[in-house]
Amino acid sequence: MTESTPTTPNPSEEINLAEERTAKTRQLLGMKGATTGDTSIWKIRLQLMKPITWIPLIWGVVCGAASSGEYTWTWENFLKSAACMLLSGPLLTGYTQTINEFYDRDIDAINEPYRPIPSGAISLPQVITQAWVLMLSGLGLAYGLDVWSGHEFPTITVMAIFGVFIAYIYSAPPLKLKQNGWLGTYALGSSYIALPWCTGHALFGELDWKIVVMTVVYSFAGLGIAIVNDFKSIEGDRKLGLKSLPVMFGVKTAAWICVTMIDVFQIAIAGYLIFIHQQFYAAILLLMVIPQMVFQDMYFLRDPLTNDVKYQASAQPFLVLGMLVVGLAIGHANL
Repeated sequence: MTESTPTTPNPSEEINLAEERTAKTRQLLGMKGATTGDTSIWKIRLQLMKPITWIPLIWGVVCGAASSGEYTWTWENFLKSAACMLLSGPLLTGYTQTINEFYDRDIDAINEPYRPIPSGAISLPQVITQAWVLMLSGLGLAYGLDVWSGHEFPTITVMAIFGVFIAYIYSAPPLKLKQNGWLGTYALGSSYIALPWCTGHALFGELDWKIVVMTVVYSFAGLGIAIVNDFKSIEGDRKLGLKSLPVMFGVKTAAWICVTMIDVFQIAIAGYLIFIHQQFYAAILLLMVIPQMVFQDMYFLRDPLTNDVKYQASAQPFLVLGMLVVGLAIGHANL
């Protein structure tokens, strides 16, 4: 009786399997470098909603709750904040990404043919139904949060309606804000910072003009982050006449605009924290800007087309941590 010879794993096969798993994960999260071929309708629907884009909105709710100065660790507040994160992330950001996929299907056929619509993985009527379900669910949850918080004026519902409106005119003709590099990019940046932040603040505290103005200004840093996402679509944008900033100004100039917006407006917010006597938090925020500048020089400014994802993965954690620092500072200042 002979013993079976143990098989030695082939390193190239292991690498191929790892790459395939990575590509499938990217597909599910809605990231660049995905693969095609998944037949599960629920995975395809999730891919349409780009879960990777939910994170900044969910984090914005956390920052808003911190800036209210009224959040306490109770089960009710935890459930409220979780519901608000569901509203800002999976529901309304999912709605935004779904309609953007619908109206960008021709561009995606050039830039990202593995996306669900150009790859034929899902039909257009199914996409439209998904957008309606997400939108109506989000508006219903927003109204429920207003009732839960005892708001006399439905602040969260109004912001949700405004967010839905901005999401629609960003992607859909005739306005299609994304055709205008400045307007479209700022609409995206403000939706990632100002709207979820103000929603989280209103959930636990009193939303006033100072918070709105501060988050609107902070959103110019979000404009810079939004520009990063335009580099992956530059080929299709040029062919279809979309005036993204990389198309309008060229790759190098757009990269410099991007990093300047990110850095300058964070520094401006640090100045505001000093103005309201929160010097300790201002110092932490400024320290958060330094590694972002380092990664901008190491990766993004040298080759934004190749290093956009690497730059985002390296630098953005410092930006989002800085947002929380600002939220805590405002809550501490009791504005």
